[in-house]
Amino acid sequence: MKALVIDDTLTSSTVISHQLRKMGIEALTAADGATGIELFKEHRPDLVLLDVIMPGIDGYETAKRMRQLERDGEWTPIIFLTARTNDEDLERGIAVGGDDYLVKPVSEIVLNAKVRAMQRIAQMRYSLVVLTRRLDEANRELLRLSSVDGLTGISNRRQFDEFLQREWARGVRSAAPLSLLMCDVDSFKQYNDFYGHQTGDECLRSVAAVLKEGARRPADMAARYGGEEFAVILPDTALDGALQVAEELRLGVEALAIPHGGAELGLVSISIGVACTIPRRERGTAEQLLGDADSALYQAKQSGRNRVVPYSGEEQ
Repeated sequence: MKALVIDDTLTSSTVISHQLRKMGIEALTAADGATGIELFKEHRPDLVLLDVIMPGIDGYETAKRMRQLERDGEWTPIIFLTARTNDEDLERGIAVGGDDYLVKPVSEIVLNAKVRAMQRIAQMRYSLVVLTRRLDEANRELLRLSSVDGLTGISNRRQFDEFLQREWARGVRSAAPLSLLMCDVDSFKQYNDFYGHQTGDECLRSVAAVLKEGARRPADMAARYGGEEFAVILPDTALDGALQVAEELRLGVEALAIPHGGAELGLVSISIGVACTIPRRERGTAEQLLGDADSALYQAKQSGRNRVVPYSGEEQ
Protein backbone atom coordinates (compact mmCIF):
# COMPACT_ATOMS: atom_id res chain seq x y z
CA MET A 1 0.00 0.00 0.00
CA LYS A 2 1.16 3.52 -0.80
CA ALA A 3 0.13 6.69 1.09
CA LEU A 4 0.69 10.34 0.17
CA VAL A 5 1.28 12.72 3.10
CA ILE A 6 0.83 16.41 2.24
CA ASP A 7 1.80 18.64 5.14
CA ASP A 8 3.88 21.85 5.21
CA THR A 9 5.03 21.13 8.76
CA LEU A 10 8.17 18.99 8.51
CA THR A 11 7.85 17.56 12.02
CA SER A 12 4.25 16.45 11.51
CA SER A 13 5.00 15.00 8.08
CA THR A 14 8.02 13.07 9.39
CA VAL A 15 6.14 11.62 12.37
CA ILE A 16 3.16 10.50 10.26
CA SER A 17 5.42 9.00 7.59
CA HIS A 18 7.31 7.06 10.26
CA GLN A 19 4.06 5.75 11.74
CA LEU A 20 2.86 4.66 8.31
CA ARG A 21 6.09 2.80 7.58
CA LYS A 22 5.72 0.94 10.88
CA MET A 23 2.36 -0.23 9.50
CA GLY A 24 4.05 -1.51 6.34
CA ILE A 25 2.81 1.38 4.21
CA GLU A 26 5.11 3.24 1.79
CA ALA A 27 4.93 6.98 2.46
CA LEU A 28 5.34 9.73 -0.14
CA THR A 29 5.61 13.29 1.18
CA ALA A 30 4.85 16.76 -0.17
CA ALA A 31 5.15 20.11 1.58
CA ASP A 32 2.43 21.93 -0.39
CA GLY A 33 -0.75 21.26 -2.33
CA ALA A 34 0.68 21.80 -5.81
CA THR A 35 3.48 19.27 -5.24
CA GLY A 36 1.01 16.87 -3.67
CA ILE A 37 -1.25 17.04 -6.71
CA GLU A 38 1.68 16.23 -9.02
CA LEU A 39 2.67 13.25 -6.84
CA PHE A 40 -0.95 12.13 -6.83
CA LYS A 41 -1.06 12.17 -10.63
CA GLU A 42 2.25 10.33 -10.93
CA HIS A 43 1.88 7.65 -8.25
CA ARG A 44 -1.88 7.19 -7.77
CA PRO A 45 -1.55 6.44 -4.02
CA ASP A 46 -3.98 4.22 -2.11
CA LEU A 47 -4.47 6.82 0.63
CA VAL A 48 -3.97 10.58 1.07
CA LEU A 49 -3.34 12.30 4.41
CA LEU A 50 -3.81 16.01 3.78
CA ASP A 51 -3.14 19.05 5.94
CA VAL A 52 -5.91 21.65 5.80
CA ILE A 53 -3.88 24.82 6.36
CA MET A 54 -1.01 25.19 3.87
CA PRO A 55 0.53 28.06 1.92
CA GLY A 56 -0.70 28.49 -1.65
CA ILE A 57 -3.33 25.85 -2.36
CA ASP A 58 -4.98 24.85 0.90
CA GLY A 59 -6.12 21.34 1.75
CA TYR A 60 -9.71 21.89 0.67
CA GLU A 61 -8.74 22.98 -2.85
CA THR A 62 -6.11 20.23 -3.07
CA ALA A 63 -8.69 17.56 -2.22
CA LYS A 64 -11.13 19.02 -4.74
CA ARG A 65 -8.54 18.90 -7.54
CA MET A 66 -7.56 15.33 -6.65
CA ARG A 67 -11.16 14.20 -6.94
CA GLN A 68 -11.31 15.80 -10.38
CA LEU A 69 -8.26 13.76 -11.42
CA GLU A 70 -9.88 10.44 -10.53
CA ARG A 71 -11.16 8.40 -13.45
CA ASP A 72 -14.53 6.66 -13.55
CA GLY A 73 -14.68 3.92 -10.94
CA GLU A 74 -11.65 5.23 -8.99
CA TRP A 75 -11.74 6.34 -5.36
CA THR A 76 -8.82 7.30 -3.12
CA PRO A 77 -9.53 7.74 0.60
CA ILE A 78 -8.61 11.27 1.76
CA ILE A 79 -8.07 11.94 5.47
CA PHE A 80 -7.69 15.57 6.51
CA LEU A 81 -5.09 16.54 9.11
CA THR A 82 -6.36 19.52 11.07
CA ALA A 83 -6.29 21.34 14.36
CA ARG A 84 -9.78 22.66 13.59
CA THR A 85 -12.66 20.68 15.02
CA ASN A 86 -15.68 22.95 14.54
CA ASP A 87 -18.62 21.58 12.59
CA GLU A 88 -18.33 24.01 9.67
CA ASP A 89 -14.74 23.01 8.89
CA LEU A 90 -15.58 19.32 9.05
CA GLU A 91 -18.61 19.81 6.80
CA ARG A 92 -16.52 21.72 4.27
CA GLY A 93 -13.88 19.00 4.25
CA ILE A 94 -16.46 16.31 3.45
CA ALA A 95 -18.08 18.53 0.80
CA VAL A 96 -14.84 18.91 -1.20
CA GLY A 97 -14.13 15.17 -1.20
CA GLY A 98 -12.64 14.28 2.15
CA ASP A 99 -13.59 11.02 3.84
CA ASP A 100 -12.40 11.49 7.42
CA TYR A 101 -10.18 13.68 9.57
CA LEU A 102 -7.46 13.42 12.17
CA VAL A 103 -6.83 16.05 14.83
CA LYS A 104 -3.24 17.22 15.21
CA PRO A 105 -1.06 16.16 16.87
CA VAL A 106 -1.87 12.76 15.41
CA SER A 107 -2.13 9.82 17.77
CA GLU A 108 -0.39 6.71 16.46
CA ILE A 109 -3.23 4.49 17.72
CA VAL A 110 -5.90 6.66 16.11
CA LEU A 111 -3.92 6.89 12.84
CA ASN A 112 -3.59 3.12 12.75
CA ALA A 113 -7.32 2.67 13.33
CA LYS A 114 -8.31 5.26 10.70
CA VAL A 115 -5.99 3.80 8.08
CA ARG A 116 -7.21 0.24 8.69
CA ALA A 117 -10.80 1.42 8.46
CA MET A 118 -10.10 3.12 5.14
CA GLN A 119 -8.37 -0.02 3.91
CA ARG A 120 -11.47 -2.08 4.71
CA ILE A 121 -13.73 0.44 2.97
CA ALA A 122 -11.45 0.50 -0.07
CA GLN A 123 -11.40 -3.29 -0.22
CA MET A 124 -15.18 -3.52 0.08
CA ARG A 125 -15.56 -0.90 -2.62
CA TYR A 126 -13.13 -2.73 -4.88
CA SER A 127 -15.05 -5.96 -4.35
CA LEU A 128 -18.27 -4.15 -5.20
CA VAL A 129 -16.72 -2.70 -8.38
CA VAL A 130 -15.51 -6.15 -9.43
CA LEU A 131 -18.93 -7.66 -8.72
CA THR A 132 -20.64 -4.87 -10.67
CA ARG A 133 -18.36 -5.45 -13.65
CA ARG A 134 -19.06 -9.18 -13.55
CA LEU A 135 -22.79 -8.49 -13.42
CA ASP A 136 -22.46 -6.11 -16.37
CA GLU A 137 -20.59 -8.78 -18.32
CA ALA A 138 -23.21 -11.36 -17.40
CA ASN A 139 -26.01 -9.02 -18.46
CA ARG A 140 -24.29 -8.33 -21.77
CA GLU A 141 -23.92 -12.05 -22.34
CA LEU A 142 -27.58 -12.63 -21.49
CA LEU A 143 -28.56 -9.89 -23.91
CA ARG A 144 -26.39 -11.47 -26.59
CA LEU A 145 -27.88 -14.90 -25.96
CA SER A 146 -31.40 -13.47 -26.06
CA SER A 147 -30.74 -12.17 -29.57
CA VAL A 148 -29.03 -15.26 -30.99
CA ASP A 149 -30.70 -18.40 -32.33
CA GLY A 150 -29.53 -21.29 -30.18
CA LEU A 151 -29.29 -23.78 -33.04
CA THR A 152 -27.66 -21.80 -35.83
CA GLY A 153 -25.80 -19.05 -33.99
CA ILE A 154 -27.21 -16.27 -36.17
CA SER A 155 -29.76 -13.64 -35.09
CA ASN A 156 -33.09 -14.95 -33.86
CA ARG A 157 -36.63 -13.82 -34.64
CA ARG A 158 -36.71 -11.29 -31.82
CA GLN A 159 -33.53 -9.62 -33.00
CA PHE A 160 -34.80 -9.71 -36.57
CA ASP A 161 -38.05 -7.94 -35.65
CA GLU A 162 -36.23 -5.21 -33.72
CA PHE A 163 -33.63 -4.74 -36.45
CA LEU A 164 -36.24 -4.51 -39.21
CA GLN A 165 -38.17 -1.83 -37.31
CA ARG A 166 -34.99 0.18 -36.71
CA GLU A 167 -33.95 -0.03 -40.36
CA TRP A 168 -37.44 0.93 -41.49
CA ALA A 169 -37.35 4.03 -39.30
CA ARG A 170 -33.86 4.87 -40.55
CA GLY A 171 -35.01 4.40 -44.14
CA VAL A 172 -37.88 6.85 -43.55
CA ARG A 173 -35.37 9.46 -42.41
CA SER A 174 -32.82 8.85 -45.16
CA ALA A 175 -35.18 7.91 -48.03
CA ALA A 176 -32.83 5.01 -48.80
CA PRO A 177 -34.03 1.67 -50.22
CA LEU A 178 -34.54 -1.28 -47.89
CA SER A 179 -34.54 -4.85 -49.19
CA LEU A 180 -35.68 -8.02 -47.49
CA LEU A 181 -35.04 -11.64 -48.49
CA MET A 182 -37.21 -14.44 -47.17
CA CYS A 183 -35.54 -17.83 -47.59
CA ASP A 184 -36.88 -21.34 -47.10
CA VAL A 185 -35.04 -24.67 -47.23
CA ASP A 186 -36.78 -26.69 -49.94
CA SER A 187 -38.57 -29.91 -48.92
CA PHE A 188 -37.07 -29.76 -45.47
CA LYS A 189 -39.74 -31.92 -43.84
CA GLN A 190 -38.84 -34.77 -46.19
CA TYR A 191 -35.16 -34.19 -45.40
CA ASN A 192 -35.85 -34.43 -41.66
CA ASP A 193 -38.01 -37.51 -42.09
CA PHE A 194 -35.41 -39.29 -44.21
CA TYR A 195 -32.14 -38.28 -42.52
CA GLY A 196 -33.31 -37.59 -38.95
CA HIS A 197 -33.58 -34.44 -36.88
CA GLN A 198 -29.93 -34.37 -35.82
CA THR A 199 -28.80 -34.32 -39.45
CA GLY A 200 -31.56 -31.80 -40.13
CA ASP A 201 -30.16 -29.50 -37.46
CA GLU A 202 -26.71 -29.75 -39.01
CA CYS A 203 -28.24 -28.88 -42.39
CA LEU A 204 -29.84 -25.74 -40.94
CA ARG A 205 -26.53 -24.71 -39.37
CA SER A 206 -24.80 -25.06 -42.73
CA VAL A 207 -27.44 -23.01 -44.53
CA ALA A 208 -27.29 -20.34 -41.82
CA ALA A 209 -23.51 -20.11 -42.23
CA VAL A 210 -23.93 -19.42 -45.95
CA LEU A 211 -26.51 -16.72 -45.27
CA LYS A 212 -24.37 -15.09 -42.59
CA GLU A 213 -21.38 -15.07 -44.92
CA GLY A 214 -23.50 -13.60 -47.72
CA ALA A 215 -24.81 -10.79 -45.51
CA ARG A 216 -21.27 -9.56 -45.30
CA ARG A 217 -21.70 -5.82 -44.78
CA PRO A 218 -21.83 -4.62 -41.16
CA ALA A 219 -25.29 -3.14 -41.80
CA ASP A 220 -26.75 -6.42 -43.15
CA MET A 221 -28.44 -9.03 -41.00
CA ALA A 222 -29.12 -12.73 -41.50
CA ALA A 223 -31.61 -14.27 -39.09
CA ARG A 224 -33.46 -17.49 -38.47
CA TYR A 225 -37.09 -16.54 -38.91
CA GLY A 226 -38.48 -19.85 -37.67
CA GLY A 227 -38.15 -23.56 -38.42
CA GLU A 228 -36.42 -23.87 -41.80
CA GLU A 229 -37.18 -20.26 -42.75
CA PHE A 230 -34.51 -17.57 -42.77
CA ALA A 231 -34.48 -13.85 -43.52
CA VAL A 232 -31.84 -11.40 -44.67
CA ILE A 233 -32.19 -7.62 -44.23
CA LEU A 234 -30.21 -5.48 -46.67
CA PRO A 235 -30.33 -1.77 -45.79
CA ASP A 236 -29.42 0.80 -48.47
CA THR A 237 -29.85 -1.87 -51.16
CA ALA A 238 -31.99 -1.48 -54.27
CA LEU A 239 -33.85 -4.38 -55.88
CA ASP A 240 -31.13 -5.23 -58.43
CA GLY A 241 -28.53 -5.49 -55.69
CA ALA A 242 -30.84 -7.54 -53.49
CA LEU A 243 -31.55 -9.99 -56.34
CA GLN A 244 -27.83 -10.39 -56.92
CA VAL A 245 -27.21 -11.15 -53.23
CA ALA A 246 -30.14 -13.58 -53.21
CA GLU A 247 -28.79 -15.47 -56.21
CA GLU A 248 -25.35 -15.68 -54.58
CA LEU A 249 -26.97 -17.13 -51.46
CA ARG A 250 -28.96 -19.67 -53.50
CA LEU A 251 -25.83 -20.77 -55.33
CA GLY A 252 -23.89 -20.86 -52.05
CA VAL A 253 -26.33 -23.31 -50.50
CA GLU A 254 -26.36 -25.40 -53.67
CA ALA A 255 -22.55 -25.47 -53.57
CA LEU A 256 -22.68 -27.10 -50.13
CA ALA A 257 -23.71 -30.23 -52.06
CA ILE A 258 -25.68 -31.63 -49.12
CA PRO A 259 -27.41 -34.80 -50.41
CA HIS A 260 -31.22 -34.71 -50.34
CA GLY A 261 -32.87 -37.82 -51.73
CA GLY A 262 -36.32 -36.27 -51.51
CA ALA A 263 -35.51 -33.24 -53.69
CA GLU A 264 -35.62 -33.03 -57.47
CA LEU A 265 -32.10 -31.60 -57.55
CA GLY A 266 -30.83 -34.36 -55.27
CA LEU A 267 -29.23 -31.70 -53.08
CA VAL A 268 -30.39 -29.31 -50.38
CA SER A 269 -31.50 -26.02 -51.93
CA ILE A 270 -33.31 -22.83 -50.89
CA SER A 271 -36.03 -20.71 -52.40
CA ILE A 272 -35.86 -16.94 -51.90
CA GLY A 273 -38.47 -14.21 -52.14
CA VAL A 274 -37.18 -10.66 -52.52
CA ALA A 275 -38.97 -7.41 -51.72
CA CYS A 276 -37.62 -3.86 -51.84
CA THR A 277 -39.06 -0.45 -51.05
CA ILE A 278 -38.12 3.04 -49.99
CA PRO A 279 -39.73 3.41 -46.56
CA ARG A 280 -42.21 6.27 -46.29
CA ARG A 281 -43.92 7.62 -43.23
CA GLU A 282 -47.23 8.24 -44.95
CA ARG A 283 -47.65 4.80 -46.50
CA GLY A 284 -46.22 1.32 -46.14
CA THR A 285 -44.88 -0.45 -43.06
CA ALA A 286 -42.13 -2.88 -42.19
CA GLU A 287 -44.81 -5.54 -41.82
CA GLN A 288 -46.00 -4.86 -45.36
CA LEU A 289 -42.45 -5.27 -46.69
CA LEU A 290 -42.26 -8.56 -44.80
CA GLY A 291 -45.55 -9.67 -46.32
CA ASP A 292 -44.34 -8.79 -49.82
CA ALA A 293 -41.15 -10.82 -49.37
CA ASP A 294 -43.20 -13.72 -48.03
CA SER A 295 -45.52 -13.53 -51.04
CA ALA A 296 -42.50 -13.64 -53.36
CA LEU A 297 -41.18 -16.66 -51.47
CA TYR A 298 -44.52 -18.40 -51.95
CA GLN A 299 -44.26 -17.77 -55.69
CA ALA A 300 -40.73 -19.20 -55.70
CA LYS A 301 -41.96 -22.37 -54.00
CA GLN A 302 -44.98 -22.67 -56.29
CA SER A 303 -42.93 -22.23 -59.45
CA GLY A 304 -40.53 -25.07 -58.76
CA ARG A 305 -38.28 -24.17 -55.79
CA ASN A 306 -34.51 -23.54 -55.83
CA ARG A 307 -34.97 -20.09 -57.32
CA VAL A 308 -35.10 -16.38 -56.57
CA VAL A 309 -38.33 -14.49 -57.20
CA PRO A 310 -38.88 -10.74 -56.72
CA TYR A 311 -42.15 -9.37 -55.40
CA SER A 312 -44.25 -8.33 -58.38
CA GLY A 313 -47.12 -6.48 -56.71
CA GLU A 314 -47.81 -2.77 -56.91
CA GLU A 315 -45.05 -0.43 -55.82
CA GLN A 316 -45.47 0.78 -52.29
